[in-house]
Amino acid sequence: MSSSNTDTDTITTTCAACGKVGNIEDMNVCNKCKSVKYCNAACKKKHRHKHKKACERRVAELHDEQLFKEVEPEECPLCLQILPIENDAVTFETCCGKLICNGCVYAMQMSEKVDLCAFCRTPSASSEEDNIKRAKKLIDKGNGRAYVFLAGVYADGMNRVPQDRQRANELYLKGGERGCADGYYNLGNSYHEGWGAERDKRKAKDYYELAAMMGSVPARRNLGVLEGQAGNHQRATKHLKIAARSGHEESLETVKEYFRHGLVTKDDYASTLRAYQNIQDEMKSDKRDKAARMQDAGY
Repeated sequence: MSSSNTDTDTITTTCAACGKVGNIEDMNVCNKCKSVKYCNAACKKKHRHKHKKACERRVAELHDEQLFKEVEPEECPLCLQILPIENDAVTFETCCGKLICNGCVYAMQMSEKVDLCAFCRTPSASSEEDNIKRAKKLIDKGNGRAYVFLAGVYADGMNRVPQDRQRANELYLKGGERGCADGYYNLGNSYHEGWGAERDKRKAKDYYELAAMMGSVPARRNLGVLEGQAGNHQRATKHLKIAARSGHEESLETVKEYFRHGLVTKDDYASTLRAYQNIQDEMKSDKRDKAARMQDAGY
């Protein structure tokens, strides 16, 4: 309970252990849930065993609030349309570190008739080795996507780089820590499948959750599948609906199956379907369609 002293503008609160009233700025706060305050460290320690269950409950609530909060989708820095979910529909430019939709890449190639970066107009790398050198320069600047790009090289053993999944996982982690959701998502895959690390479903889920909180739709999909397999259908449904509303077709199909089995209401499914269709429309463009056709044709 807090109160305000209008004469001094001092906000007071009550110690959860002894009931003593004190200045809120001088109180000790529970380090985990941040929801209760104490007049000193001794009171905090004394009250710990009484507060433990409520603290764990509140920490779980705060975690879920963050986990199930929908993240604004990322936009292409050029056309400002929502970026496609599929990796083969976007291009990471190692010159400037931007993630660009292939529609803009295609439009640049068609208009300029030269192979330049659509964002910074730098000539494209002359070889994959050159791409790696550029990525390393971006890494020196702390670019999270560059870490994930280089991790992919080590994971697959490409371009004269020996396959080293442990090194790849180290880079995935650093990419995630620097703001790239794909870093945590790929690290989750490594723990889920046992690639360069001992298989650990708990760690896989933890990294999927970190990725989902940063906006990774595939990670969100995986969480929905894992929760469904564990019988946690309510949590699975939450994840799958968010993924479907973000444009993930397989997640929409799973939500549809849940509806058929009575795990999702008709209104819930209908609203999810509308959101899926809307975001699909937002991601479409003529130049993206043309780029996809060129890609399918092998150009």
